[in-house]
Order: sequence, then C-alpha cells, then structure tokens
Amino acid sequence: MAEQAKGPTAYFPSIEKTYGRTIGEWLKEIENSGVSGHKPLVDWLKAEHGLGHGHANALVAYQLNPGKWPEYPGAA
Repeated sequence: MAEQAKGPTAYFPSIEKTYGRTIGEWLKEIENSGVSGHKPLVDWLKAEHGLGHGHANALVAYQLNPGKWPEYPGAA
C-alpha cells in the first residue's frame, strides 16, 4: 500500500489538475519570480496566477524547505 502524501505534497495532484501545469513548472516559476519570502511569494502566486491560498501556500512551503518532505515526482 502506497504511503499517503503529507504536508504540501498532498495538494500537488490537485494543483496539477486544477491549473494544468506540473509542480516542476510551478517551482521554476517561483524560482524565477524575483520575489522572496513566504508571504510575498504566496501573495504573488495568488495575484499573478490566480492560485487559491492553500495551493499557493503548499507550493511555496515545498520550495522554501528543500528536503523537509519526500521529493514529489515531477518536481525537479
């Protein structure tokens, strides 16, 4: 039985389905944004890309805390 995703990665299948982009694409978008800090990045994703708060928060938390959660397939 596969282990259920925890933390931000639990949101990733929904993010990919809802917005039609891979997690890797979103992480590159964050990296290239020129924005720093958790809240500013969440606000930027919401304003620039229309992400919901939970989805934006999950992406930023994952990006800013490398190695804290198991690597998500397609996040590289």
